[in-house]
Amino acid sequence: MNALLAYVYQSDDRLDGRVCSWVPPRWFRVWMRWATRLADGWLWLCLAAILLAAGGPRLQALAEGAIAAAGANVLLVFLKRRFRRPRPCEVRLHPLFADVKPPDPFSFPSGHSMNACSVCMVMALHFPILAPLLALLAASIAASRVVLGMHYVSDVVAGSALGILVGGLTCLLLS
Repeated sequence: MNALLAYVYQSDDRLDGRVCSWVPPRWFRVWMRWATRLADGWLWLCLAAILLAAGGPRLQALAEGAIAAAGANVLLVFLKRRFRRPRPCEVRLHPLFADVKPPDPFSFPSGHSMNACSVCMVMALHFPILAPLLALLAASIAASRVVLGMHYVSDVVAGSALGILVGGLTCLLLS
């Protein structure tokens, strides 16, 4: 198990070094900043307000989305306190995004990815026509966390997988 973790950490470190040296086009940098800011919480509040205003059967989606997000956050706090992995931006300078500050000192798992995937999974199950757009949104948020130096790839993969699991289980248990 330790050999596997060492391999993952080394791979993460090599990829992070490449991300730091890469200068993406301006439109991509803007997109990554916006994707991260969307997931800071206000997007989810706007979504909740829309579902609440729409009423009817959409209230079930709102309730399940809120429960999935709460469950994801409980799991997130537990895992971050357990693993205490430092963020890539604490290990090496990410020069293009040095002004972006992390919400907490720990990297594993990615909370932005976990929340995005849990809420988007619930919404995709309730509104299948929106699934491709929701997948693009969640993937953009997850990618932004790596590009901005807030997380390693394994943090984002784990957070995304756990978010999908939490969102899917929430719908399964409450529908």
